[in-house]
Amino acid sequence: MENLTGWLLDDPETRGRRLAERLIVHSDVASPAVTFAATWQAIVESPFRGGRQAAVERLRAIDPIAYGRSRNHVGGEVTRLSPWLRHGVLSLAEVRDAALAQVRDRSQADKLVSELGWRDYWQRVYAARPEAVWDDLEPPAAVANGTVCDRLPDDVATGATGMACIDAFSRKLTQTGWLHNHERMWLASWLVHTRRVAWQVGAAWFLEHLLDADPASNNFSWQWVAGTFSNKPYIFNRENLERYTDGLHCSDCPVAGRCDVEGSYDELTDKLFADAGHRSERLRIQPTALWHADPPPGRSLVWLTLDSLGVESPALHRHPSAPIVFVFDPAWLDQERPSLKRLVFIVECLTDVPGIEIWHGDPAAVLTARAAAVGASHVCVATTPCPLVRGTADRLSGSLPVVPVDWPAFCDASHVTDLGRFSRYWNKV
Repeated sequence: MENLTGWLLDDPETRGRRLAERLIVHSDVASPAVTFAATWQAIVESPFRGGRQAAVERLRAIDPIAYGRSRNHVGGEVTRLSPWLRHGVLSLAEVRDAALAQVRDRSQADKLVSELGWRDYWQRVYAARPEAVWDDLEPPAAVANGTVCDRLPDDVATGATGMACIDAFSRKLTQTGWLHNHERMWLASWLVHTRRVAWQVGAAWFLEHLLDADPASNNFSWQWVAGTFSNKPYIFNRENLERYTDGLHCSDCPVAGRCDVEGSYDELTDKLFADAGHRSERLRIQPTALWHADPPPGRSLVWLTLDSLGVESPALHRHPSAPIVFVFDPAWLDQERPSLKRLVFIVECLTDVPGIEIWHGDPAAVLTARAAAVGASHVCVATTPCPLVRGTADRLSGSLPVVPVDWPAFCDASHVTDLGRFSRYWNKV
């Protein structure tokens, strides 16, 4: 294990990059398909900066009413809060309350709040079915034509397919680390249904680059598009694309009039699928019991994770004077192979936390060593469905208890009995 805290003494403008570069080299997670120079350029172009200050500035700028009217349009008034929500720099409850504070009638914020509900929903599904984050939750809703490819095509990765929209989405993903939700859906749909690339491959690509990527929201959304966690696969046509981009890509596309998404939905369905029939069985997912452990007496060590990268962590709120540790887990680095811009965003969030120690190594070993060094009897962590975090807690259970602390409640989910579809969850909260 390695203590990386000293890197925080560097120039504030460069320390995020330098520490992220150290992790790239140390863990060999750099994508072989992308040159290092191109990766650095991607950092420069990313419009997001990690940390609480940037998050609060963005939160103050949201407009719930305009969001409800225009969110489906790529140029619409979306919040762009997802990178900070994903990392717990903002909580769902905090964003909900900020949205409600801006409207006279709660119904004016309904659309924004319901979209926040999707993140809460994905996290609950992840907690209940962690093994399904990389496997089909359901058999495909439609049988596709052709064989499935298990690698990302080079022309897709480099934005050289010849389709103006797809190439623009690919470049925006790799350069900025963020896509509008419609852009994500279009890119995922085209990749899975037209290019016949396994949804897992696309999900891994997004996890590498998206600043807001987490396995729950990302992978289950890919399954929703693929038709392995939905009633039908998601497809789109040129008319849909032009409507929500105001014709941005189609007007000068070299393949306009003969591209992959020309035609009606019926025509595209017939072209893409051998059998588009619906399943007869209804997927049911029973919510899991909340993660709970009673804290023993004695001093706490606060463990910040990728789901709680800031001073708003409920574990830190409960123990504001406790020593704080964050650990870059080699298992996570190997699984998600995060791009340099993702790592920079994470480091920028961490540097907002006074007194934090940043380590690289096996979390169980680091936590054990640091608890012994500071005389802590247990570890406190913000509640998370992450299997890596829970696995570490299980490994330490006999020697160093890990105590979860709940986030402020976003909704009352006590009446939810089935997470098989979002509507079954949302209608009960």
